[in-house]
Amino acid sequence: MAHQFQGPLAGLRVVDLTRVYAGPLCTQTLADQGADVIKVEPPIGDETRNWGVRLDEDRSTYFNGLNRNKRSVALDLSCEAGRTALLKLLEGADVLIHNFKLGTLPKWGLGYEDVLSKRFPKLVQCTITGFGSTGPLAGMAGYDVAVQGFVGLASINGEAGSDGTKIGLPLIDHATGLAAVNAILMALLERVQSGKGQHVGVSLYNTGLTMLHPAAAGWMATGKVPRPTGNTEHWVAPYGAYACADGKVFTGAGNDRSFAKLMHVLGAPEAAEDPRFKTNAERVANREALDATITACTQHRSSNEVAMEILNAGLAAGPFLNLEQVFTHPQVEANGMVIQTPDYHGTGLPMTFLRTPGAFHAPPPHFAAHTDEVFTEAGLAAEDIAQLEATGGIIRDRSPIVADTRKRA
Repeated sequence: MAHQFQGPLAGLRVVDLTRVYAGPLCTQTLADQGADVIKVEPPIGDETRNWGVRLDEDRSTYFNGLNRNKRSVALDLSCEAGRTALLKLLEGADVLIHNFKLGTLPKWGLGYEDVLSKRFPKLVQCTITGFGSTGPLAGMAGYDVAVQGFVGLASINGEAGSDGTKIGLPLIDHATGLAAVNAILMALLERVQSGKGQHVGVSLYNTGLTMLHPAAAGWMATGKVPRPTGNTEHWVAPYGAYACADGKVFTGAGNDRSFAKLMHVLGAPEAAEDPRFKTNAERVANREALDATITACTQHRSSNEVAMEILNAGLAAGPFLNLEQVFTHPQVEANGMVIQTPDYHGTGLPMTFLRTPGAFHAPPPHFAAHTDEVFTEAGLAAEDIAQLEATGGIIRDRSPIVADTRKRA
């Protein structure tokens, strides 16, 4: 029986073979909403335990951001005892998720179609890959920045006139993790009707391609290859970041009425009557003059003051804040978007539920910290656990010396 946590997914058990970003984000999202996530690590552990600032002997800032609310065990799946232990965990599981290199599970006798779907017909298996399961790039390693290049995101990001640059965070990894959440929940919903599990696949490549709107739609219609635009957009003006006394403020106006209101708030209502700025098409054609007019209104003022005046008028604006300013903003506190305990400091849960809210209930786990608890719940006696450990299947002590036989997507 699955361990019970608070949230709309309470009672759901997930066996998580993923590591690094997209998969752990997916399973952390499920765990935040009540799923019992068993994080199964290789003998060397999730490599992100060593990434970023080290917090203790086996946890880091990178690892902590993606692994709360989970329980950890460690298995060597390259040996029979490790695979035996995994199969025992799957007896009570609803979901198996992994980001191994294509062919790894079948090589170990754990292929979905041939083995797992027959032994566990209600199991939903989610596979995260770099590029999908077919085509010339199938099976290739997928890292966020490389995929940003392959799908063109890097080519349209950066200052105007540049050759492009990577986005400053692993955005495709993040979106892929959330796409995996959606895929898993859709398969579980369908299982309610059919009584059957199924395999679902999510790739960084396909997810990245879906993130290209509206640039892709524009290229499909015109054949014109988009280039970086900096803080502006080609099709609307004003839309940009404007200099202030202490930084920049973003604002924009999508129609003529909003533009007139914006210029009134900024103290230059006459600009709305300027023939160069009467329509969006004219404003786009005269963007440089328009941006100079707006900058003259903002450059000697506080970015937060300008943003709040625009927001209070019902229009969109935002100062360019650094992370210290972000996480001390009263809106962050009001939304409950910081969790801080003696053993954990992280962002809050982005979703709210009226009747069945998710919750933070456990910090990211130490390596293999829940071995006895998890396998006892799975029905193994202490001597069975000891036997699997003695034969190399169950691992308790993390060892960077052990060869890593698990290759991720």
